[in-house]
Amino acid sequence: MIKKLLSPWTALITLTILILIRFTDPSFVESIRLRYFDSLIVGQVTQSKQIHVVDIDEETIKKFGQFPFPREKYGQIIESLYQRGAGLVVFNIYMPDPDRFGQDDKLARTLKKYPVVLPQVGGTTKPSYEPFRPGVSVIGGESAGVNYETIEPNVKALNDVAAGIGVSNTLPEIDGVTRRIPMVVQSNGKMYPSISLETLRVASGEPSFQVKLTDYGIEAVRIKQLGKITTDPLGRIWIDWSKEPVRHSYAKLPQNFNGAIVIVGLTAKGLNNPVATAIGSVYPHHLQAAVLDTVVGGVNIQRPDWANGAEILFIAVIGLLIIFFTRWTYAGIAFVLIAAVGVFGGSKYLFVHNQYLLDVTFAEVAISLIAIHAYVIKFVSEFLQKQQIKKQFQSYLSPDLVAKLQRQPDLLRLGGEEQPLTIMFTDVRGFTAISEHYGKDVQGLTKIMNRYMTAMTKRILENNGTLDKYIGDAQMAFWNAPVPNPNHAKDAVKTAIQMLEDLDEFNKEISTEGVPAFGMGLGINSGTVVVGNMGSDQRFDYTCLGDAVNLASRLEGQSKNYGVKIVIGQEAAKLIKDDYDLFELDTIAVKGKTEGIKIYTIGKQTEAQNVFLYWYREGVWDEAINVCKMEKFRNVEMTEYYELMMQRLLEGKPEKWDGVYRATSK
Repeated sequence: MIKKLLSPWTALITLTILILIRFTDPSFVESIRLRYFDSLIVGQVTQSKQIHVVDIDEETIKKFGQFPFPREKYGQIIESLYQRGAGLVVFNIYMPDPDRFGQDDKLARTLKKYPVVLPQVGGTTKPSYEPFRPGVSVIGGESAGVNYETIEPNVKALNDVAAGIGVSNTLPEIDGVTRRIPMVVQSNGKMYPSISLETLRVASGEPSFQVKLTDYGIEAVRIKQLGKITTDPLGRIWIDWSKEPVRHSYAKLPQNFNGAIVIVGLTAKGLNNPVATAIGSVYPHHLQAAVLDTVVGGVNIQRPDWANGAEILFIAVIGLLIIFFTRWTYAGIAFVLIAAVGVFGGSKYLFVHNQYLLDVTFAEVAISLIAIHAYVIKFVSEFLQKQQIKKQFQSYLSPDLVAKLQRQPDLLRLGGEEQPLTIMFTDVRGFTAISEHYGKDVQGLTKIMNRYMTAMTKRILENNGTLDKYIGDAQMAFWNAPVPNPNHAKDAVKTAIQMLEDLDEFNKEISTEGVPAFGMGLGINSGTVVVGNMGSDQRFDYTCLGDAVNLASRLEGQSKNYGVKIVIGQEAAKLIKDDYDLFELDTIAVKGKTEGIKIYTIGKQTEAQNVFLYWYREGVWDEAINVCKMEKFRNVEMTEYYELMMQRLLEGKPEKWDGVYRATSK
């Protein structure tokens, strides 16, 4: 089973996930793809020979006064441009409201005299009159493309006399960047040209334009003299940024435009919002200039209809080949490198020679991830085979100790050093019932004990502990060696609490199998002991020896007597008092000792317990009994403890009572 999991063919999982991601095409994938397309499209920039832009900038405002100008001034701007040889003026200032100076009629007279293209916008406000719309011939299908609720025109006086009016809305991509512009839009089943397409129509002298539709959307638009302009299904074209329009301030116009198309727009601060594009923020009339240069220059950048399918198929095929070639390590790595370089070069070639936009970013990611998956699994599999013997020894030692021994082999010698540790002993409660349940089924008993030990040991290792040994159904572990741990007491208590929680889950699991519940007692103590390799020249173990170790074992034995699950020694309690609530149980001299130590368990110390301990240690046992009787029912979690103490009190006070209970059993 493990061998199958470590096969390079498990990289098929990565391949499948990648194909599903590419098929669903989430926004982050599309965004990265679009940025790659930007890198293909944006290259060396040259100046346009046929498109000029005139900016109404700060210098213009300073020269002619506050904006907006009276619309008579707009007429003067248009007339001055034609006097300087403009072939066609596109006046990219939207005017939906009447002029505040009442000069719409003066601008209208200029528009009758000179051909001018104005903008209108797609929106939601229904106009009181029909927006401008040139003749349009729709071939095949029904209305398609970008849809607006209404088209909002300029004031009627201008709407009725302009040579052309086109929709100026942009359509940003998912990342807010404008890369494609719709050449046509629709509203209420009617097709309207963009301001760029309308400019080309007016410039060519054509009365109308054509739109070709398919079942999938718009295929192309056409102006008779210019020919077909291929679009995507939404009627958009990709903008070519290789041409930069000739730029002028209206305050400093050239002597002659030589018949060029001139687009007028606002660039003065606060008058217009730039549009985010692949080359950065540009003003709307500069964007329109780029669209015009794209079409007039015959640039036809396309994302083919078959591109998505081809890219997904390529990922599937190349992924399978990468996995197949892993059987030959160096040949496989060479194939991965060739594939990574080849796919990038192929994409560049198709764009330069065919103007096709094909994505390589996801393919490159797929090649990398599939190769990493396959080769990491391959190398891990080979490494594990070489480490098989070593792993057998790791089963007996903690991973931290093994790592330290690898770094410092000289540790594999007899001897030890004094060091403060926290030691924990655990023991199973109710083992007799468990043993009787299995009877003569020794294998069954062994399996359940192994399951129990596995569940409990996990927490020791997770919390930086060193598992010293198993002693029958007991465990011994310690903290702060071989790896230093300033929180050794805290980690030991944390482990004990988690082990008890895990024990509850373990008991729920085995109860469904009819196995009696396991109980557990734990003793925790801190102190300075000798820790290191103990044993003989032939065999030794990493363990600890000392009085603090023996005391930890005795405290575990007292957990049952005091009716609690965890008994914590005095030194450990000092180290964890700021991190855990401690309930003081007694002052005890464990068997074999004459000096008493205070012992605790996890829990909140009550005022009643303080009173009890005071009377108890002072030898006023009648008062202590009264407290026991009350707390036995009030503090239900400590009922067993108070029953034990009351029984001890009722048996009578020793002759020489010094407040220390001297245990007679382990």
